[in-house]
Amino acid sequence: MYRIGQGFDLHRLEAGRRLVLGGVEIPYEKGLLGHSDADVLVHALMNAILGALGLGDIGTHFPDSDPKYAGISSEVLLGRVAKTMRQSGFEVVNADLTVIAERPRLTPHFGVIRPRLARVLDVAEGCVNLKANTMEGLGPIGEGLGIAAQAVVLLEK
Repeated sequence: MYRIGQGFDLHRLEAGRRLVLGGVEIPYEKGLLGHSDADVLVHALMNAILGALGLGDIGTHFPDSDPKYAGISSEVLLGRVAKTMRQSGFEVVNADLTVIAERPRLTPHFGVIRPRLARVLDVAEGCVNLKANTMEGLGPIGEGLGIAAQAVVLLEK
């Protein structure tokens, strides 16, 4: 049995916050605003997995109203989602992820992010694909006000 899931996330950039993407801290003068570490890439991936499993979204499982998730690493939460996935009898066949940001340049960090996500998902590195796109200066992301991410996953039972 195969299941496909799609995920999306978007967070505002703000001074005084760390920029964490794919569990990796990226040097930049701003970071993403959120209850957790606001890692949009991991959030999109978790939403894709949960969607493929028919289990809602990350807000259902890790609500921002719960203080125990304040500042938590999204990589830890991804580990919990991956555990739920495996307990449901599913494994990731592949994950295709896109980060949408005007800046900073993210492609140079993919060599660290990709194996890290593969490790948490317990898949070969080649099963995780990363891409980066800009908005060509259009809209809030194009103006450098935020970063978004999209994810598509294929699960197999």
